[in-house]
Amino acid sequence: MAIRHDLPAETWPDEATAAASRWFSPLALGPVTARTRTWVPAMVPWRATEDGRVTRDVLDWYGRFAEGRPGVLVVEATGIRDVPSGPLLRIGHDRFVEGLAELVETVRERSGGATRLFIQAIDFLSVKRRPPPEKYFGRFLAVDGALRERLAAALGEGRFESPDETPEEEVRAALLAAPREVVEATLTARQQDELDRGYRETVSDLHLPHVRSLPEVLPPLFADAAARARDAGFDGVELHYAHAYTMAGFLSRRNVRDDGYGGSREGRLRLPLEVLAAVRAQVGGEIAVGCRYLTDEIVEGGSRVDDAEAYGVAFAEAGIDFLSLSRGGKFEDAKPPRVGHAVYPYTGPSGHECMPTIRIDERGPFGRNVADTARVRDAVRAAGYETPVVVAGGIATFSQAEAILANGQADAVAAARQSLADPDWFEKVRRGRGDEVRRCTFTNYCEGLDQVHKQVTCKLWDREFERGDASVRTSEDGRRRLVAPPWRG
Repeated sequence: MAIRHDLPAETWPDEATAAASRWFSPLALGPVTARTRTWVPAMVPWRATEDGRVTRDVLDWYGRFAEGRPGVLVVEATGIRDVPSGPLLRIGHDRFVEGLAELVETVRERSGGATRLFIQAIDFLSVKRRPPPEKYFGRFLAVDGALRERLAAALGEGRFESPDETPEEEVRAALLAAPREVVEATLTARQQDELDRGYRETVSDLHLPHVRSLPEVLPPLFADAAARARDAGFDGVELHYAHAYTMAGFLSRRNVRDDGYGGSREGRLRLPLEVLAAVRAQVGGEIAVGCRYLTDEIVEGGSRVDDAEAYGVAFAEAGIDFLSLSRGGKFEDAKPPRVGHAVYPYTGPSGHECMPTIRIDERGPFGRNVADTARVRDAVRAAGYETPVVVAGGIATFSQAEAILANGQADAVAAARQSLADPDWFEKVRRGRGDEVRRCTFTNYCEGLDQVHKQVTCKLWDREFERGDASVRTSEDGRRRLVAPPWRG
């Protein structure tokens, strides 16, 4: 049963206490050093052009976070392929470097050089919108002998087994008209998912040549993306091995590839390690190279924290510069989208673990990923490595962050939604003015906008916004301000 939780009470530190804290102390991340252990993880704001280029709105978005002077700011998931992907930044061709370099300069200037800027590199497989049932049964569903047998058994009509007695068109029409229980008895789990959530490729689809060739294709793509990040002036690259995307699919226990890149834990690790090696070979120690992956997939049959421990040790052994831990956010348990819409991986139980709201179970939304992250860090330390570990997930106060660091549960503490609510909050806390922090209410208003690919904003910003104010840049509908209001600090 969902329980509504109050925001945790907080006694903010004075300036001297903040200055002496662990959270505001330096952290080495391979070849670079962050001035503080404050971290803004990647968030997708949907502000790029349709062909993946940096816009003024992109510059304003990251420039506004930079004004809060986080130790590390990670740019959104940025596509490594030179293919259309909507208003998401891309880094799959040299033509994107100029705009990304302008982004780097913007963050440098507006943070006064205090913020280290990383970019998150991502690959994703095809996901189609949920089709109307008549289109799915009429065009997309493959009608074979096994499906005919299941339909005949479900209806108690043997004629459906024979193509001579029952043409394919009649099979399709029967399924379209059938009650749900007949449909569920007839379709495979994969077919049922395609009906309810839309067609989605997985890394185990070895019958698709482009999926089978991913181990050959992806390492050079990630390596070239990292080189472009270096050339644009970024301090580091974060390889996206998390959530519902390609590399996370390779790490998942649900990866059943039989070509040496799936099945066993060693097989699941093979491509992520090869990508890391290719990136390192391309950029050496010129920039930091880390990855984001999951402590727990949450979904049935998915990877668990013992897998995450092993992955962390393997990445550390391979020389990775940092590990950033998230959890959940998978397609497999996502809420079925409306017809004509694409599935969104943060709407099911695993998504709620990734971005828990103020209304959740008795554990509450705050710090749900801390214990599992600590287990990964402990495993890495026990193996003899000092690789920095970053924790995220419902962390929104100085006391909470400082306790995590003091307890040795992580080496840096990241906050996405709280940083979105108030990009200045790190600077306010550092100056002993924490009582001025605009606190996130964890209603996931921002996540709702992301779900429909609208420009992401925070509802709290609009409390200081009068519509019609020409000095404020607004969303495309004119109703929401595009960046947080300025702090007169």
